[in-house]
Amino acid sequence: MNQVKIGKFIASKRKEQGLTQLQLAEKLGITDRAVSKWETGGSLR
Repeated sequence: MNQVKIGKFIASKRKEQGLTQLQLAEKLGITDRAVSKWETGGSLR
């Protein structure tokens, strides 16, 4: 799968919901750094 494309999709859906990375992270029980890595494709190897 294309990491950049997935990251952009995650970011766009988060923004559609009006959530910050921190708010999404809290809902998922993860860190905001993890969300950032997802959105930049840094952790989808």
